Amino acid sequence: MQNQKIRIRLKAFDHRLIDQSTAEIVETAKRTGAQVRGPIPLPTNRERYTILISPHVNKDARDQYEIRTHKRVLDIVEPTEKTVDALMKLDLAAGVDVQIKLD
Repeated sequence: MQNQKIRIRLKAFDHRLIDQSTAEIVETAKRTGAQVRGPIPLPTNRERYTILISPHVNKDARDQYEIRTHKRVLDIVEPTEKTVDALMKLDLAAGVDVQIKLD
């Protein structure tokens, strides 16, 4: 696997879960002898929803809710066969979305 790079993108609503998952991936990759660049924090998406509380005349009575999506990027440079096998066997938290891209 010469001159290859694995790019891992992580998304989660909870920043503690995403930080824990990135730490596990970095530890696994370094243990197998690969070079890791990152984790690089990407901008957090904030979706806000405003909902009327009162069903009739009180237009000023509103609740606001927010969902934050945290993102991280990891690059694993020159991965070995051991690195790929270890990453495939890695069990991450349930609330983390993982996208893997080979360059």
